[in-house]
Order: sequence, then structure tokens, then C-alpha cells
Amino acid sequence: MKTRALLGMAVIAVLCVVGLNADDKEKDPLKGLKCPISGKKVVADKTKAYKDGQVYFCCPGCPGQFDASNEEHAAKGNYQLAATGQYKLEKCVLTGGKLNPATKIAVGDAEVAICFCCNNCKGKAEKAEDQVSFLFANKTFDKGYKLAKKEK
Repeated sequence: MKTRALLGMAVIAVLCVVGLNADDKEKDPLKGLKCPISGKKVVADKTKAYKDGQVYFCCPGCPGQFDASNEEHAAKGNYQLAATGQYKLEKCVLTGGKLNPATKIAVGDAEVAICFCCNNCKGKAEKAEDQVSFLFANKTFDKGYKLAKKEK
């Protein structure tokens, strides 16, 4: 009897933790985001305008170092735009094709969910040494992502 009671309490504890983790992103939309310059945790009030959105940084010095023409910085900035919901995935970033939900993977520290048109594209993404640079470079980002409509 005690074993069943303990098991029941353990299950409830696990469900509570899973529920809390699911709500973490809603409570902190910047959870898991890293500064595109330093790689440190971002701060909500350290931002710079970028592609009709905002990129977040760790300190006041980093926004001045962000150069959108630098492909590495651009990919990290684009990743933040997707992670924060400022831009939405509408097409496969590799081909521009229709998205297949069965191909969904999570990318980067903020675990951005991204789908592809087919398993071939998914395989290319999974094999990429640096998924963020590969999938969120300007060329791929512009092919698949569109500015999210602002709610009124």
C-alpha cells in the first residue's frame, strides 16, 4: 500500500515538473536565448532593431558590435527572431516547399521548432555541424520565415 502511495506521489511530482517546464517559455519568452555576440544569457532591456523586430543582448556593449552584414551575427539574430515569435516559419527554409509537420526538429539552446518539406531536408539539417548558422542564415531564413502579424 505504501509503495502505491509513493508511486502515485512520484507520478504527480513528475507531472507538475513537466507542466512547469512547458509554461517556462510562456513566462519567460527569452528563456534559452543567448547573446549573438558573447553567447551569454540575454537581458530584456538590451536590444537593437533588426528586420522589423528586436534582437536581444547581454549588456549595453554588445548591440553596438552587432553587424547584420556579418553572416554569423545575422544567423544568430534571425534565430532570435524565430525563437521569440517575431517571425514565423511558413515554408521549408531549404527549398521553399510546403511544411511537413512529421519532419519537426528542435534547434539551438532555445529549442526552436522547425519543420521541413521532406525527410531529405530534415536529414541535411540534422547533419549540419552548426544548425543555427545553416538554417538561420539570411538566405535560408528569408526563404522560410515571414514577419509575424502583430496582434491588436
